[in-house]
Amino acid sequence: MLRVTLPGTGGMMPTKERWLSTCMISCEGHSVLIDCGEGTQVAVRFAQCRIKPIDLICITHFHADHISGLPGLLLSMGNEGRVEPLTIAGPKGLKKIVNSLCVITPALPFEIKFRELTELEPFEEAGFIVTPFHLKHGIECIGYSFYLRRIGKFNVEKAKALSLPVHLWSELQKSGKVFYKDELYTYDMVSDGEREGIKITYCTDTRPTDKILEYAKNSDLFVCEGLYYSPDKKNRVVETGHMLYGEAAQLAKRAGVKRLWLTHFSPAVDKPEEGIEEAVKIFEKAECGFDGKTIDLVFED
Repeated sequence: MLRVTLPGTGGMMPTKERWLSTCMISCEGHSVLIDCGEGTQVAVRFAQCRIKPIDLICITHFHADHISGLPGLLLSMGNEGRVEPLTIAGPKGLKKIVNSLCVITPALPFEIKFRELTELEPFEEAGFIVTPFHLKHGIECIGYSFYLRRIGKFNVEKAKALSLPVHLWSELQKSGKVFYKDELYTYDMVSDGEREGIKITYCTDTRPTDKILEYAKNSDLFVCEGLYYSPDKKNRVVETGHMLYGEAAQLAKRAGVKRLWLTHFSPAVDKPEEGIEEAVKIFEKAECGFDGKTIDLVFED
């Protein structure tokens, strides 16, 4: 089971109603956090998520509402006893920006590993295949797709054909490999091949682009910004590199995703849910995000 939570759904600055936009994806003891604006460590706790197990933090871009909360979050992780290394991924210049922000933090009890995404190639981290892609904002901005693999079914006939003893089958399924008579046996040797996994795509802040269509295609969940819902704000979102609800819904429809969550609402939008019909008319499975919104996704048979 994979759990997705939105601890915060606000854009630009936190308000009394919303923390800044961030997303937590958790599965089998591993967690990924996307963006870390002011107060994120508090938002995560209010959403009943755990900070310590975060293995990867993905930063979309270097505007303050997406990264300025890192010092507080890292201190909180250290105070909770984390000692394992933490990976932070983001655009070129990431290490310099993070180190500058963290001048105010004392020595952390864990190592930070930086993954500067100068070449937007897929990488594996925290149990996911992570695929970064370019967005269209005023500065370099990156969207992310996360894919959770699903291994193939155990094929008894293949295991028998290898003369692998039955008492080793369970170990092979759990660990993915066993040694027998000085030979290494891996799970792919006894499986029917990989099955369809789970895909989550997240993007903010950006104008609609073909890259989003490409990388969000067939996502089980597409989390996308919707700064405003009123068409009257079209000029505003074009000028600032953002999106309307309807534009996000068009992307969801064209990309063939299963569901859309809107996030990154303007502080000027008091009740984001009042505009959801603008998106639902275009894409039926569109929903308004809210702080603490959670969904559990499972593999489909």
